[in-house]
Amino acid sequence: MNITRNNIDELNAVVKIIIEKSDYGQKVESILKDYRKKAKIDGFRPGMVPMGMIRKIAGKQVLAEEVNKILEESLNDYFRKENLMILGDPLPHEDNAPEIDWDTQTEFEFVFDIGIAPDFDAPVNNKEKIPFYKIKIDNEARNQHIDRLRFRFGSFRETQEVSGNEMIKADIVQVDKDGEPVPEGIKVEDVSMHLDYMKDEKIRKRLKGKRAGDQLVVDLVRAYPNEVDLAAMLKTDKEKLKEIRDEFRLTIKSVSVFEKPELNQEFYDKVYGNDVVKTPEEFTQQIDKELTATFERESEYKFSLDVKDYYLKKFKKNLPADFLKRWLLKVNEGKLNEEQLEKDFEQFTGDLKWQLIKSKITRENDIQIKEEELRAFIQYNYRMQFMQYYGIANVPEETLANYVEEALKNKSEIRRYAEKLNENKVFDLVRKNVKLDEKEVTLEKFNKMLEK
Repeated sequence: MNITRNNIDELNAVVKIIIEKSDYGQKVESILKDYRKKAKIDGFRPGMVPMGMIRKIAGKQVLAEEVNKILEESLNDYFRKENLMILGDPLPHEDNAPEIDWDTQTEFEFVFDIGIAPDFDAPVNNKEKIPFYKIKIDNEARNQHIDRLRFRFGSFRETQEVSGNEMIKADIVQVDKDGEPVPEGIKVEDVSMHLDYMKDEKIRKRLKGKRAGDQLVVDLVRAYPNEVDLAAMLKTDKEKLKEIRDEFRLTIKSVSVFEKPELNQEFYDKVYGNDVVKTPEEFTQQIDKELTATFERESEYKFSLDVKDYYLKKFKKNLPADFLKRWLLKVNEGKLNEEQLEKDFEQFTGDLKWQLIKSKITRENDIQIKEEELRAFIQYNYRMQFMQYYGIANVPEETLANYVEEALKNKSEIRRYAEKLNENKVFDLVRKNVKLDEKEVTLEKFNKMLEK
């Protein structure tokens, strides 16, 4: 076997590899002999099929598979030994890709174009200065958090009539211009309609003063332009909404107003459990504790964005753009065209640069992931998902352990969690070693920074 490389420039090269019979011959013969022992062909006893027939039946396929296997392994070994970090995958050389005759050839030549990652610096030391924003806990932040809790533990109370932002429950029937039900039209009972989400002010005004038992014909498509919400309300497919030209008759069954609870012992007990919080002062302390935890996570998130932005700005080297575009079109054949590629290429190269930066910091600082760390990280993520989506804080350890085991059976899941954990370790390393430019800001200012 012979591998040579011709460097076109710092970012592009052509690699030629020649695979000879001595590289694959013995292995191919061994595979064919094993195939002969197992082959079941009419007219021959097991293991007695002539080798010439075996070669004719399976020789070409076995040869191609073995040569391609050697090709892949040899290229990977070569890149590793040469300390070459290639981008994407090797692509057949456009101007020199000899055809292969698997029937007659014994020596095979392959020529590939490769894109090479540029050499760059990603220092992690106290000479690097990155902002770290701490959110101030003030009365405005406290009041917002308290309001969220009051909304979470609030409830609806039936009232007499619509006055503004109530919720009505109604039966809905699709009707024609004469107010008659449309044959096989939409008919839904007990639909909850939040007037807060109704976008048409004229329809909202027409509902004002209505009571249970009243009827009203309205254009619901105009009232609720969000197709997802309206489709759920009408219990129909989102695509079918485009065909609706009729209005709907609402028969109001009830009117309810949402009320937030008062700040008293009953509310404290609902939020934190019986007698955990007993006074307004203890309630404020608990609010500050929750805000501290939340703001720390928000600060960490903003810091991760700033770290990424900082190192991307330091990354001044070019990438092999032409090669990468060609590779992307190849691996996304039929899914990506040149116009879409040009539109998204800057974002792709930004993501690729960040991947290179993370890899370099990982290698140079010997960041490693142990199995127990990965298990703990996966379990933590599932715990957070239960809290976020289901509001369940005390998930049994056995349940979480089962989820972890299932995730570890999926290679793509393992890779996804490992990459995220590695990224977190990069951020932790940077935070511990660079100079932090700490700044205290209000929640309002912090949120505005995130909007940019």
